[in-house]
Amino acid sequence: QVQLVDSGGRFVQAGGSLRLSCVASGRTFSTLSMAWFRQAPGNEREFVAGINYNGRNTIYEDSVKGRFTISRDNAKNTVYLEMNSLKPSDTAVYYCAAPRFGGIARVESLYDYWGQGTQVTVSS
Repeated sequence: QVQLVDSGGRFVQAGGSLRLSCVASGRTFSTLSMAWFRQAPGNEREFVAGINYNGRNTIYEDSVKGRFTISRDNAKNTVYLEMNSLKPSDTAVYYCAAPRFGGIARVESLYDYWGQGTQVTVSS
């Protein structure tokens, strides 16, 4: 089992920045691929960014490329999502997630463990 606790969401003005954090416990973090998803009101949960177990490979959803950066610190069992140039369309609940097995993927159903979510609200 893996427990994920995500945090860092808050209200921010458009153009601002935030850093989300997700702390993992229960299994060797350095073996896990990790990802961030988000869900806006009335929408399905969507993939945002993913990172492989050692941090050398990352993938992003097109709308966040160049603005968001996913990273990890295996010594702290933590994955981060640095978000810059925030837009109102980035408003959502953000979730970190990890698959039981396998590398990074964009498909929600491949992820077994989820954080509780952290709210990001971007005002215009």
